[in-house]
Amino acid sequence: MNFYERLVARTTDARMDLLGTPIIQGCLRGEVSLPSYLAFLREAYHHVHHTVPLLHACKAALPQSNLWLEGPLDEYIEEEQGHDLWILDDIHACGGDADAVRDGAAGHATEVMVAYAYDTIARRNPLGFFGMVHVLEGTSVSLALMAADQIQKPLGLPDAGFSYLRSHGTLDKEHTAHFELLMNQIESLADQADIVHAARAFYRLYGDVFRSLPLPKGEAAISLPRQAEAA
Repeated sequence: MNFYERLVARTTDARMDLLGTPIIQGCLRGEVSLPSYLAFLREAYHHVHHTVPLLHACKAALPQSNLWLEGPLDEYIEEEQGHDLWILDDIHACGGDADAVRDGAAGHATEVMVAYAYDTIARRNPLGFFGMVHVLEGTSVSLALMAADQIQKPLGLPDAGFSYLRSHGTLDKEHTAHFELLMNQIESLADQADIVHAARAFYRLYGDVFRSLPLPKGEAAISLPRQAEAA
């Protein structure tokens, strides 16, 4: 196996733990609510807001042996600009208070995940940040487009409330292919081990973000009928 295949294989159990979180499983069954979606967008804003700064930090910390990654990181930086603003627009389109989210604080789980990303870059190995890239982009490819439909239809929300999920679901298909090529150019066994270690950690930390979200319940929740659920 090449390194990307080993990365996927060695993180499969951690990925399944993330996908098994109650709110993700409920969403896939069509159990959704506006408060839950707005809470997801709030936490998404507070970690996506750090994506470009983290990319810059990763680039600045690269050792001499990995300076070849500066070009790919510059491409990521250019592509990720403004994605946090998409989320604020989505919140506004869904009737949420985008200003309050922008000026407010992240939840504890999100704060810990972001802090771990900065710590990985500064203290362990800047290439460990690619473990976070693997988790966030890999998860969005498999879930984002499906989740957008499952949330939007029963809640009757506008298309303008799903620019982040739908754009990321589409963009990250391209990113994942590029990421695979990039990972297969990393030859250092130590760097590879640090990326796997970080990916496993980020699967757990991102899962904690989902576990921190309020589950749909009571009058705020809407479940799709079984017929629609199977469609």
